[in-house]
Order: sequence, then structure tokens, then C-alpha cells
Amino acid sequence: MIINAEIHTMDDNNTVIKNGYICFSDGKISAVGEMSELKKTDDNVIDVKGRQVYPGFVDAHTHLGIFEDSLTFEGDDGNEDTDPIMPQLRAIDAVNPFDRYFDEALSAGVTTVLTSPGSADPIAGQIAAIKTFGKRIDRMIIKAPVAIKFALGENPKSTYSDKSQTPVTRMATASLIRETLAKAKNYYEDKQNYLSDKENYDKPEYDAKCEALIPLFRKEITAHFHAHRADDIFTAIRISKEFDIDCVIVHGTDGHLICDELVSDGISVLSGPFLTDRSKPELKNLTPHSPSVMSANGIPTAIITDHPETPIQYLPLCAAVAVREGMDRTQALRAITITPSKICGISDRVGSIEKGKDANILVFDGDPLDIVNKPVMVIADAKIVKNLLL
Repeated sequence: MIINAEIHTMDDNNTVIKNGYICFSDGKISAVGEMSELKKTDDNVIDVKGRQVYPGFVDAHTHLGIFEDSLTFEGDDGNEDTDPIMPQLRAIDAVNPFDRYFDEALSAGVTTVLTSPGSADPIAGQIAAIKTFGKRIDRMIIKAPVAIKFALGENPKSTYSDKSQTPVTRMATASLIRETLAKAKNYYEDKQNYLSDKENYDKPEYDAKCEALIPLFRKEITAHFHAHRADDIFTAIRISKEFDIDCVIVHGTDGHLICDELVSDGISVLSGPFLTDRSKPELKNLTPHSPSVMSANGIPTAIITDHPETPIQYLPLCAAVAVREGMDRTQALRAITITPSKICGISDRVGSIEKGKDANILVFDGDPLDIVNKPVMVIADAKIVKNLLL
């Protein structure tokens, strides 16, 4: 139990409880309220003495544990660039929870991430939402798969051009994605027909790639499209409409230039990384002003690091830079808490301090967006995992 806390819940009403308490039970938040409403305390009381309390931060696009620290080929498990179509690959099979960046994520207050295959392949595999604490990935999963990774633009072009293999153009990249989705949709329909009428329909031969894409058509998961340039963003939207799947844009570097179009199509953007250089032509419009413009126009906008592109411990710094560049401070805090949770379909578990959610709590001595501050206490699933108050 936490008492005497200034609680910034990040709930739908942006509720701030000036002097409140949070109770835990079985790793969940069991109660939140004003100290004046507290009837009794339990045996494990943490008096934070007026300090600010926030939900654990959420980074909605990383490669945490997949591209490992201080290693090259030996720890690079993100891009299976031997086949451009690999939806059956699972991020959880590549994650090393003992990569020291997990500890650095926790020290910065990042308690939840989406970790993803890389963007070398037009269809790269299954993204997982995981906790940043634990020894075994199977016990760290929040939702897996949470999305399928697609990639447009320069990355798949350059990967397969070097191999003299399709795709080497944007046309071929889109064509391969369409062909695969069409095949998977037919497979899904054949499977449904068989299950509903086994006497008159044959069971389709098992296809791992098609099986991996079925949750997209059921809208159980979303399609996360790596896309920087405006034309690639529109291709992602076009393909998603053709196959009636839900689309999220990852990076969206040109997003601030096409806000009206994104709003009209109801598109969400995982914005970033912007603490990096313009390392390729499609990043020419990169600016930390982008999340400010998109969020001000009503586009659901989360801030991401794309770790290790920007190391994950700098997620709150990215939010602070976005505020410096014009983003509303509350929206920036939401962009690393509840907004990514909602975009990624895990807001029932994480992203705000509310009854029933996972007890991932951060305690700060000051403003969490001040570069000199980091959490003085990190609580994960109701357990203290970092404590500078001792």
C-alpha cells in the first residue's frame, strides 16, 4: 500500500489526487482514493510523503531484448531476411530477458514495452507486449501477439536489393503484402467453412503463415506498419482498407504534414524516434515537433524510442523534448502511459492508475519530465524493484 501520494492517474479524466493512497492485491491495484477515505492500512505501508506518483511508462515500439546490448550478429535476432514474408515469427522467441537494457528500462520507469521484429521484411512477424521485469519471457507477456509487423519504404527495398531478390521497389513490397493477405483471407474462409460444415468442405492444409494472420481478420490484433514517408503511410492505409484490418502507423515521420488525412481515416501513430539523425532519405522531414502537431490535431499519438535506435531509458526524455517543441505537457505524459496502451489494446492492464490494473507504479521527487529526475521508486506488479529512498 502507498499512502500520502500525489497521484497522477492518467485515467480518462486526467484525475490528480493531491493526497491519496493506492492499495495492492495479487499484483493488481485493488483501490485508489483520497487519504481521507482510507479506512485502514495493511502491514506493508509505503509512505511517500507527498511525492508524485505515476503509472509505469509504456514504450509502444522497441526491439528490446531482440537487438542485444554490445553485440553484433550474436545478439541480432530481429531480422530474418532470408524470406520477405515471415508473419509466423514470434518476437517472444528472440527476446533475451537478461539483456542489461531491461534493467536500464526499469531504472527509467519503463515497465511495459512492445518488442518487435525488425523492418527488413515486408511482413516481419508477431509483436509482443511484455513487462520489463522477469527472468523468463513466458511470465513477462501481457499479450502475444499484440500486432503483426509490416514494413514499407526503404528498409525492405534496401535489404532485398542487396540480395538481388524481390522486393526492390515499393510496388513489389505492397504486392507481396497484398498477395499474402489475400491468400491468408482465403485460407481463413476455407477454415471457417470446414468448421461450420465438415461434411461438405475439406479442411485446408495447415499453413503457418496464414494461421499467423488470421487474428488480423478477426480484429483480435492490429497491423503495425513501419512507414516514414507520406506515400508509404497512405499505402499502409490503402492496404488495410482493402482487407478490412486495423492499422497503426509506426514512426509516421511525415505524419505532421498530413494530419487532415490521418484524422479523416482515424489513424493512430507511434511517433519516433526523433532523438536521432536523419540517416536515410525518407527521414528528411524528421522533427521532434511532429508529435505536438499530430496530438494537437486530435490524432492519437504515442511517443516511442524504437530502442536501440534511441536507448529505452530515454523515453521520458523524448517526451520532455516533445513538450519543449510545443506538445501539451499532459498529452506528452499520456503519450508514454495511457495513449500507447489504448492504441495497442492493452489499456485493460497498464497505462493508468485505476482499480483492477497491474500495479506498476513510479514515485518521483519532482517533475518526471525534468531531465535531472528519475524514479526514486519503481513498483512492478506490486513489488518494489527499484528503490532510491532506502
